[in-house]
Amino acid sequence: MTISVRTLLRGSCASALCLTTTLASASSHREAPGITEQPKIDATDFYMFKSYEAGRGDYVTLIANYQPLQAPYGGPNYFTMDPDAIYEIHVSNDADAEEEITFQFKFDNNLTGGTGIQLDIGGETVGIPLRAAGQITASNPTAALGETESYGVTMITGDRRSGDRAELTHSGGATFTKPLDNVGNKTLPDYEAYADAYIYDNVEIPGCGTGRVFAGQREEAFAVNLGEIFDLVNLVPVQGPDNPMWPQYNDPDFNANGIVQDRANDDLIGKANVTTLALEVPIDCLTQGDEAVIGAWTTASLPQGELEDPSPTYEQTSLFGGAWVQQSRLSNPLVNEVVIGLADKDLFNAAEPTIDEALAVYVTNPTLPALLDILFRDALGASGDIAPSNFPRNDLVTAFLSGFPGVNQPANFDASTDLSEMLRLNTTFPATPRDDQHTFGLLAEDLGGFPNGRRPGDDTVDLALRVMMGRLCHNVPLGQEVSGDPSAEDSINLGLCGDGDPDDTAPAGEVPFTDGAPLRATELRASFPYLNTPIAGSPNN
Repeated sequence: MTISVRTLLRGSCASALCLTTTLASASSHREAPGITEQPKIDATDFYMFKSYEAGRGDYVTLIANYQPLQAPYGGPNYFTMDPDAIYEIHVSNDADAEEEITFQFKFDNNLTGGTGIQLDIGGETVGIPLRAAGQITASNPTAALGETESYGVTMITGDRRSGDRAELTHSGGATFTKPLDNVGNKTLPDYEAYADAYIYDNVEIPGCGTGRVFAGQREEAFAVNLGEIFDLVNLVPVQGPDNPMWPQYNDPDFNANGIVQDRANDDLIGKANVTTLALEVPIDCLTQGDEAVIGAWTTASLPQGELEDPSPTYEQTSLFGGAWVQQSRLSNPLVNEVVIGLADKDLFNAAEPTIDEALAVYVTNPTLPALLDILFRDALGASGDIAPSNFPRNDLVTAFLSGFPGVNQPANFDASTDLSEMLRLNTTFPATPRDDQHTFGLLAEDLGGFPNGRRPGDDTVDLALRVMMGRLCHNVPLGQEVSGDPSAEDSINLGLCGDGDPDDTAPAGEVPFTDGAPLRATELRASFPYLNTPIAGSPNN
């Protein structure tokens, strides 16, 4: 049973609108019940890609974002990191789903002089209620600043808790500075120059040469149509007529009633900020032996015990103690939102990749496509199930748990022991220059893009929708790339969905699903840390 885009939209618009309700949590913003109580350690997005800044082709960039949905005007305290937590990026380089390398960020917040800025008020010295008492510039960044935020980065080789530890250092030592969030144009008249001064070059990475480090607020880069989704999903989630502003989304089988790509559909880019922890690390530091594929994920942890202080001070509002307990976890986007069941979302956030087989049923037998079938079969006029029927869903196992053979699956991968949810990157594939990147990454023959790692300009919402509905069951234009033979047939079936006719196995697999919130790499910086300067809390000059 083949379902075309036009057939998909033959039913009532109101019924079709429900398609993307399951995406309402965005990438990994407030994706599990427990993490809503700890927004400072909520991981939002994780990016890993071969650096595409000119002259940096021998490096991999790792970007871990935290603290979702930051309103630019969210003062007066804005979005400092949690000094009681640790934030970590883990790398596995031998296919076993265990970290061989961890980069651990630990933050510390301090009041200037122990009190913050103080003023003489009628003979009394009194602390002001704001973080700054005057303008802050790149040439004079601290004189008017009453609270500073610093951090250290530790490289751990082996187990994240018992391995060998060594500090990353720069010319000023092992302490790095996080710039103040973008309060507004009066406080920070040139925020870009101010924040860029805290991009640390020539950082010494023990045993690995030098890299770059940045921690600070950035503009959100995740494109998603949240508002319309919450308004009873007030959109048609299939590609509509072309918008010449967004040519990479054009599809010859568009539907006139589908949604037109438009930045106005996006509720995050241009509206919200996020806190970024960014590292650029030499490839040779991350790989092991002849294995070119690395896997990575990010976490945040708090001590096991917390005792609320009834007389809190700036230095201590709660007393923490005990072993570190993982609260947040993220690698591939949208996994906890649209794959993991509600009962296990907090467990997934606490789990390490080595135990992911215990949750693999959510991937092999996913509920999202079945929910879509319940919502739409009658409305779409379909004669049978519109969800993919290739169980177990080996196409999703490949996308989420193993990587693609010939692309980003490790050479010694063993499916009986190594299935794990990680973002995987083949470090031998060349980086695609920013201006040449395709928003659909690997499925558009751009080998440097998602799901071979993830770049800020990859539209993972649209890709996730299409893959969940069976896109990988149909031919993909990767024959020449996977084989390495430029004369090979380019349109190939990866054989991930059994021997059946793909039109029967995945009847909606070639439908261009979309939320209408577009994205392109050229909107973003072409240099480290790649994400744009955060939106000012006050735009007035």
